[in-house]
Amino acid sequence: MTAGPSRPTGESTVTPYLYLLVTMVMFGSAFASSKVVVGEMPHEVAAALRFGGGGLLLIVLAVVLRGRSRPIGRDAAVRAGLLGLLGVLAYNVFFFWGLSLAPSLDGSVIVPVLSPILTTTALIVLGREKASWTRVTGLTVGVTGALLFLPGVGGGAADADRLTGDLVFMAGAACWASYSVLSKSLLVGVDPLRATAWGTGVGGLGLVLLALPEVGRVSWPAVSGVAWANAVFLAVGPTAIAYLFYYQGLRRVSPSTATTMMFTVPLFGFFFSTVFLGETFTAMQFVGTLIMLGGALFAVFGNRLARRASP
Repeated sequence: MTAGPSRPTGESTVTPYLYLLVTMVMFGSAFASSKVVVGEMPHEVAAALRFGGGGLLLIVLAVVLRGRSRPIGRDAAVRAGLLGLLGVLAYNVFFFWGLSLAPSLDGSVIVPVLSPILTTTALIVLGREKASWTRVTGLTVGVTGALLFLPGVGGGAADADRLTGDLVFMAGAACWASYSVLSKSLLVGVDPLRATAWGTGVGGLGLVLLALPEVGRVSWPAVSGVAWANAVFLAVGPTAIAYLFYYQGLRRVSPSTATTMMFTVPLFGFFFSTVFLGETFTAMQFVGTLIMLGGALFAVFGNRLARRASP
């Protein structure tokens, strides 16, 4: 029998949720901001700039604050690096590839809503959570919503690219769900700053290596100041700060609870994508979004509602 998430003495029970909420605001803004950057350079280069810079910032911060944090052992460093290959390298290959094909609005719905569905499914399969009727029903409804979302894209060459981008976003959601489930075992007794620095640094290095063949395609003098400002913001906010805060929150709550907070990302993503980029949904996509979100919420919270309703 494993112990539940630990909480340091004197820390409020609200604190991990504040960490996660700030993370979700950052994640929501990242879709629109990243879309601006991939509009002026290959998606491989955009991803490398975000996580190369973010990883470097976290490494510097870990060195500066090394006296205030526990050293990370070799085994933990290896595990953090491997998780970085999954949650940073693999996830962002799909994330930025999807943004190069589809609107950021699609990604801001698919990734945060599908991730809890996949996370809960994985925990049930692994035997770490029970497969109650509420969860099975919610997961089924959520998947149905996802299947409606895709045909809602429409037809035509541009819509074909959008459909491909949405499928790529789904692959990214699978990477993030796996990252959330596996990260839980890494965080036991490991300082979150050092773990984040190692994971982001390794993943960022992988993204830089992937981007090297594409660097020559970029007309650097033509890259606008707006794109550079967004690249800097992505490295600092949705990467360095958000990943550190996500680790902090995940140390105190379960993976399914942490990914549940991602239900707020579509709200933030919708705001940034519509206000700053003028993006919109089709009617079928909107219906699919509501069904997918409803199913995901029922899968995660259905058991609690059933227990409260029972006499």
